[in-house]
Amino acid sequence: MNRELIIDSRASEVDIVLLEDKQLVELHKERTNNNYAVGDVYLGRVKKIMPGLNAAFVDVGYEKDAFLHYLDLGPQIRSLNKYTKLALNGKPAQVNMDNFRAEPDIEKTGKITQVLATGAQILVQIAKEPISTKGPRISSEISFAGRYLVLVPFSSRISISQKIRSSEERNRLKRLIQSIKPNNYGVIIRTVAENKKVAELDADLRSLVEKWEKTTQKLQNAKPPVKIISELDRTSAILRDLLNESFNSVHINDGTLFEETRNFIQTIAPQKIDIVKLYKGKAPIFEHFGVDKQIKGLFGKTVTIRSGVYLIIEHTEAMHVIDVNSGHRVNKENSQEENALEVNLEAAAEIARQLRLRDMGGIIVVDFIDMHDAKHRRELYQKLKDEMARDHAKHTILPPSKFGLVQITRQRVRPEMNVQVLESCPVCEGTGKIKPSIIFTDEIENNLKYLLQDQNEKAITIAVHPFIHAYLTRGVFSIRRKWAWKYKKTVRVKAMANYHMLEYKFFSLNNDEIKI
Repeated sequence: MNRELIIDSRASEVDIVLLEDKQLVELHKERTNNNYAVGDVYLGRVKKIMPGLNAAFVDVGYEKDAFLHYLDLGPQIRSLNKYTKLALNGKPAQVNMDNFRAEPDIEKTGKITQVLATGAQILVQIAKEPISTKGPRISSEISFAGRYLVLVPFSSRISISQKIRSSEERNRLKRLIQSIKPNNYGVIIRTVAENKKVAELDADLRSLVEKWEKTTQKLQNAKPPVKIISELDRTSAILRDLLNESFNSVHINDGTLFEETRNFIQTIAPQKIDIVKLYKGKAPIFEHFGVDKQIKGLFGKTVTIRSGVYLIIEHTEAMHVIDVNSGHRVNKENSQEENALEVNLEAAAEIARQLRLRDMGGIIVVDFIDMHDAKHRRELYQKLKDEMARDHAKHTILPPSKFGLVQITRQRVRPEMNVQVLESCPVCEGTGKIKPSIIFTDEIENNLKYLLQDQNEKAITIAVHPFIHAYLTRGVFSIRRKWAWKYKKTVRVKAMANYHMLEYKFFSLNNDEIKI
């Protein structure tokens, strides 16, 4: 698979787009002033203990206190608190991890009042960014992710990604990490560590240990609430997590970010440094790579798939709801059941893409077209699982219910990506909304294709505003001619001065209006 990363850097934010085979699958917006990003480490102060919830509210400087549940304390919370206290008091000899004496782990069924008290200082990590009216969700089980490994201070466990199947490779990695792991650290071995040499793993481990040691140094004389150390910015985190052999180009429009990204790739994958390219074109980078058009077509309430199938996506406080509609997609040679299966399989691929693209989390309910055959329902379920296998967020998919509903839960750690795609109408001057003009001709062509191929019309006349007429008919190789050649039918375009800018109608060979 061909993977490209397009990065648009502006003064207030950096937009990062992931393309797979030229298709937009992920969009990330990183604000340059974004505090409380997932992975940031803060020294906070316990504001309130809630015994009924077995949780605490911690002041980390955000307008709303962060939420810390007992199960997010981590088994080694007593060791962390002891270590934090020593570091705050500026005793470097006693905070040496090699000599540090860890405290016993806490019980899973314990009470938060046995561990924390109001006013206590505590080191925490952002696990979920502030969403809607809620403050950040935090954890005191600190971990630092690297390219191949995740470092967990005060733990002694070595865990291995379930995606590494070979028992021989799992044993090799476990022995290898055991031999290079410093005292009082636990390590999680990531999937990309498979078949890597000891030198690469050791370098990754050393950089993570250094990051923890920097955290210790910054704790000295710190006053809560204060940020101690930041996670990598989103650009570097995406490169760290996604970079592989299929990732063959990174285009950036900012010189400083270009150099930073080259330096980052030099440390994690020096053989791939040439994939980073500085974009110097006159057109905006997203427009040049066709990203703007895809964004306009893929966000919003209605998402149309090329074949005419479309999705209606609604958002509520509790869940997201997706409705699958067949649109014009009807194959006369197939039965109703076969048509439903085809539409559902096509919709499943687009739904998996939409979940990644919008970063939709929580509960998602999909209303597929009803299928009576159990074999077809199983096929749809497998297709959805296969398409979502590329999704890095943790998720669970339940088989279709007898009502044709599929329930999905997907990890939510930051607010859902929301892009406004409706534009102010040029006719009513902003009192209403219209579909984005950038996908206007695609919409006309989709309807034209339906009339010429599915309805077998012999010739079509499209009546449009004079400006649109000029756009569709200009030049020898005009858009109108391309449509006529493509569908091997007569296509005419007629200018209508009384139409508003984006109004259009279809007429048959007998000059009868065709309602779509």
